[in-house]
Amino acid sequence: PHCFRLQKDRVYYVRESVMRRATSVQREKLAALGVCIGKFTHGGNFHLHITALDLIASHAKYKVWVKPSSEMSFLYGNHVLKAGLGRITDGTPQSQGVVVYSTSDLPLGFGITARSTFDCRSANPTDIVVLNQADIGQYLRSEENNPASAL
Repeated sequence: PHCFRLQKDRVYYVRESVMRRATSVQREKLAALGVCIGKFTHGGNFHLHITALDLIASHAKYKVWVKPSSEMSFLYGNHVLKAGLGRITDGTPQSQGVVVYSTSDLPLGFGITARSTFDCRSANPTDIVVLNQADIGQYLRSEENNPASAL
């Protein structure tokens, strides 16, 4: 069994057995516990981190699959265009959170739909379908800028 724990402004997904052992450590001295899935901003909004991908991919209601030709573009932080859209879950509304998969069902990241499933059918090939929120390429991009903070 797992649970969520708030440590400072970050939310962690942690096994209960690990959490019980961590109670012997003072909160001020505890740096991290489990997998960080997101953080609260100064404004009180919650931002998911890419480390939450495995957790949300297994529970995602709405999914998008991208064509192999568009996978690298998405992993470089670009949005998904209609031309790169392989499949989309039927009935996906606009402005809905989705998990983006490769054609081989590997979760690549998550984003927000810019168009509903119905609107995608009549969209131009250059129209944005999914806005990139986070992708697994962020590990490489953050390491490139600052190797110490990559993980």
